Amino acid sequence: MCRGSVLLLRVHAALLLLAALPALIAGQPWEICGENGNYTANSTYQANLKQLAAALHKNVSSGTGGGRLFASGAVGAVPDAVYALALCRGDINASACADCVGTIFQDAQQLCPYRKEVSIVYDSCYLRFSNLDFLSSADNSGVVDLYNTGTVSGDVGRYDRAVTGLLNATARYAAGNTNASSRLFATGVMVGFDAQFPKIYAMAQCSPDLSPAQCGLCLGAMVARWWQTFEPNTQGARSVGARCNMRVELYSFYNVPSMLQLQAEAVAPSPSPAPAPAGKPPAVPGTTGGGEDQKKHLHQDRSDVSPLKSEHLKSCAASRSEDFESIESLFLDLSTLRIATDNFSENNKLGEGGFGVVYKGSLPHGEEIAVKRLSQSSVQGMGELKNELVLVAKLQHKNLVRLVGVCLEEHERMLVYEYMPNRSLDTILFGAFPLHAF
Repeated sequence: MCRGSVLLLRVHAALLLLAALPALIAGQPWEICGENGNYTANSTYQANLKQLAAALHKNVSSGTGGGRLFASGAVGAVPDAVYALALCRGDINASACADCVGTIFQDAQQLCPYRKEVSIVYDSCYLRFSNLDFLSSADNSGVVDLYNTGTVSGDVGRYDRAVTGLLNATARYAAGNTNASSRLFATGVMVGFDAQFPKIYAMAQCSPDLSPAQCGLCLGAMVARWWQTFEPNTQGARSVGARCNMRVELYSFYNVPSMLQLQAEAVAPSPSPAPAPAGKPPAVPGTTGGGEDQKKHLHQDRSDVSPLKSEHLKSCAASRSEDFESIESLFLDLSTLRIATDNFSENNKLGEGGFGVVYKGSLPHGEEIAVKRLSQSSVQGMGELKNELVLVAKLQHKNLVRLVGVCLEEHERMLVYEYMPNRSLDTILFGAFPLHAF
């Protein structure tokens, strides 16, 4: 069974065919009726909700929302204040967006009569309204999770990696897409998966009032919970919230060309069996399950930390050359390190010195790291930082220490090393001050 509160989409595997898409659309909408109380007919709250519905319906296709397919607002004063947000998919036009938002407001009040808080999803738009001010936060509240009942057989681990990689790449593209016509929206496709499912499609989107950094964090958290919510062999799924949403399907479901394309990893050839020792019969394939069990265990563990930037990290590691004079290839995103260290949690703190604080973290693919976060008052400037990188690179050739990367975003200066419990990094990371027990 899937974990978390998941609304079950009654979708047959035949919906993988484009001709069957109308059957899916007919199942709309999907709603979550909140528990924040009810309002009464002809009340001030109902009047405020009606006024806000009209404003958002207008603004998603014109005015401040025109071109962004998005609108939010608030009407009234507590306790009758209403806060609402509407977001349309980035691949539909303004007219279709306005139609969807107008319909979804009506459906929300019919499906959740007199509820003060509702989150509701159509295929083309999302609506959330509440008596609580969720607009003042970038938190992704009101998430609706949907999945179809078809499953993928065969190499589920390879499928899992393919979906995760595609989600990673599409999320990164969306967070970096500041084009006015498609702000914080992206579509992606992975080709060459297998004969039955040659392509995997993905979409990622944030509300356009978020900054790119906020979008990256939102999508990162969503990827982190993806395999906690859905089974790894699920054919199609989506998570839709007030601030960001993601979707994966085995059929093309968006109306624009894919913005990025990935190639699926090659199918690993079956290893040839080792020759049996003399006098002993050959082992029967599949009788020793330890390797597979370990793979499953690692697969589950990696969902604890968001893999939003895992492909970026891997590409950085792969691009390291013998000459580390150029550090550009080692740049890591601040959002990645925030996720890896639980937003630089006090619980992950390894130690502190005059230069700043060192935190333990875990990268999406499970590698443990030590993040040296220089204080704003540190005298270690860019020149010294680069010198340290060159020094560490030389040490790396002697297998003494391994540099993972560097982050130079938002006035932050951070060096990221492989975490080694034997404290062989103490002289570089901490100087003379003691390491906290961990």
